[in-house]
Amino acid sequence: MELAAIATAAVPGLSPTGVAGMADDADDFDSALIVDDRRNRWRVRSPRHEEASMRLETELAALRSFTPGIRAGLPFLLPSVAGTVRQGSLRTFVYNHVPGSLYDLESLVALGGRTAGDLGKVMAAIHGLPPSVVDRADLPSYTANEFRQRKLNELDQAATTGRIPPRLLRRWEHALEDAALWRFNPTVVHGDLHEDHMLLEDGRITAVTGWTDLRIGDPADDFAWLAAAHEQSFADAVLEAYVGVRGEQADPHIMRRAALAAEFALAQWLVKGLLTSDEERTAEAEQMLRELDEDIAEFGGQPISIVEPPRPPRPEDGAGLFDEAAEGPGDGPGVPAVEGADTGAAAGDDGGAAAGDDGDGDGDAETDGAVILEKDVPAPEKDVPAPGRSSEPAGRVIELRPGAGPKGSAASGTGGSGTGRSGAAGTGADGADAAGLDAAGSDAAGSDAGGSGTHGAEEDTSALPVIEINPRGRA
Repeated sequence: MELAAIATAAVPGLSPTGVAGMADDADDFDSALIVDDRRNRWRVRSPRHEEASMRLETELAALRSFTPGIRAGLPFLLPSVAGTVRQGSLRTFVYNHVPGSLYDLESLVALGGRTAGDLGKVMAAIHGLPPSVVDRADLPSYTANEFRQRKLNELDQAATTGRIPPRLLRRWEHALEDAALWRFNPTVVHGDLHEDHMLLEDGRITAVTGWTDLRIGDPADDFAWLAAAHEQSFADAVLEAYVGVRGEQADPHIMRRAALAAEFALAQWLVKGLLTSDEERTAEAEQMLRELDEDIAEFGGQPISIVEPPRPPRPEDGAGLFDEAAEGPGDGPGVPAVEGADTGAAAGDDGGAAAGDDGDGDGDAETDGAVILEKDVPAPEKDVPAPGRSSEPAGRVIELRPGAGPKGSAASGTGGSGTGRSGAAGTGADGADAAGLDAAGSDAAGSDAGGSGTHGAEEDTSALPVIEINPRGRA
């Protein structure tokens, strides 16, 4: 009931007659669906802490940059803010309700080719947005080389934890060394696109939410969540529709980088857990990394590089597969230990990936280690697009109900769930200062912003139980 009272302060003239809980990230937000005396619906989101508040402020700046003309040209709706109210250092946001239902990934895939085609066109529309949308909001912008270097830095940070399986470090190092993989044309990207941020009606995408990570960067980031689609044909249909719109502006390696982003999101999730001293998140990330490592060892994993990693020497060539030099301390043959910051496991020093598994999934050692090389990436070029590959079983249907709000997950390519989202497919950009935000008070109705989507089943919010309240907002 408190959120209903807050909504009346944020939107003058709003008279709540009913309220229902809404699924959301319970660690970050309190959320509710408000019904007024005219049967209009409103969504209320109240941040629980400063980081969550900054996400909403950033999204407000992002969606304000979508002019009416740009919005009119999109094949989907964006949320808008009806008003806000400040409570101390935090602001609660009230949004105009957008139509549609949430689907989990398995249910989304089950809708078939028409939905896949619609999704591809939606993604192409996002990537075709003018850069001014990002520039006006003062949000991050990366060239292809800057983006690659950013990933190298993140890999260094993850390696110093000593908790990343060596096979994965070498696999990711090799992909980041593959300069041809990183020849892409940067575009506007949603930055946190996944099934939790899309609303559908009759198999069509009606709205896209969750714009806190809007930026100019690698369009592959918006495909990362599709690496969890258990039906390869669905991902192929999405890509085909996307290329049909983008044409030669699409690049042929987008799905390889998407698979890399989905895998690497687990390392980012681990680092975040360690930085926030979140033991549960850290343990979850370590378990998913182990599952990914085992999956790659057994099945080889999805292709994430253009150039194949070097093969180990064969016994008949006179080179032993496992010699003493390949043994990491305490780990047995061919498995080097990652000892934390001093080892430089992925930083490109001599201890980074000297010997052991070569990342090709066969568990063998190789004589020359994978070391990160800071190569210059050639200027972006336009390539002829070609379909990529991605495959993973999807998760279960999560029922949209009051109080429910499990975090979404990015694909890990392991057959299990991926990272939780603070930003999803887990490659979110750095937080950016939102320019031009009000210091206090409430915004006028009609200012543009939106709320992040949450995980739920294919059930419209009209089915939520609504608690009737009197005009004074009390039960």
